[in-house]
Formats: sequence, C-alpha cells, structure tokens
Amino acid sequence: MTITTIGLDLAKSVFQAHGVDENGATMLVKRLHRKQMLPFFSKLSPCLIGVEACGTAHYWARTLAAMGHEVRLIPPSYVKAYVQRGKNDALDAEAICEAVQRPTMRFVPVKTVEQQGILMTHRARSLLVRQRTMLANALRVWIGVEKGPR
Repeated sequence: MTITTIGLDLAKSVFQAHGVDENGATMLVKRLHRKQMLPFFSKLSPCLIGVEACGTAHYWARTLAAMGHEVRLIPPSYVKAYVQRGKNDALDAEAICEAVQRPTMRFVPVKTVEQQGILMTHRARSLLVRQRTMLANALRVWIGVEKGPR
C-alpha cells in the first residue's frame, strides 16, 4: 500500500505529518524538523497533501507542488470540526488529513510570490495609516490638555 493523502500541520520548526492509504488506513505518523521536510517529500511518491492555511502555508504549497504533489489549503475554521479529541500537532495533522478528503470541502487558492508581496504592501500601508491616526489623536489630546478646559 502507498500513501495517497497526507495531512500536514505546519509550525515554526517541527511539523507533523499524518498519511493514509486509499482505504483510509494510517500509514504514516511522523514529526519532521524544518530541514527534513524537503528530503522527506522529495522521496515520497506524488500524493494529495492537505495543509491548514496560515502565513507559511503558501510557501510550502508552492514548494511541495513543484515536487509533483497536489497541495490543498484548508481554512483553519473548517479543520477545527474534524479534531476529535484534545489539541496537539499530531491530532491536528490527522484532522487535516480527514478534512482534505471530504468532497464538499472548500479550499483556499495558493498565492504566488507576487500576490503575497502585494498583500504585504497593502498591510504595511494599512499599519502606517493606523499609526498615523493614533499619533494625530494622541497629539490632539495632548494639545487639549496643554490649553486646559475651555
């Protein structure tokens, strides 16, 4: 039997993978460090990989897709319904694996590097506008205190 579907829980340095065959039997439960990710998935035959959408998910989706895997990003709120017991990385990976196999599941499109760059620019501008407004409001209050009550 070969692994057909993998649920991958991303983290900062240690990732959790949960793989099943076409019958749904668990074939893989593995912790992977960041440096082990590329060698592990490059040796694996192409399969469906489900990943919870987060900040680094788009990078990993592009990287794994370049290796021939089919990668689907799932919104975190949709994965939550498939977590059966407590909350840890292994159970999250299992829930992602379960969720990615559902025929009615909706997925997040993988963003290109250019799309992520444009989003970063918009978010940076939004942050600067917010900070400018906060500063103007703080100055307005400070000037009002200096003049005293009217």
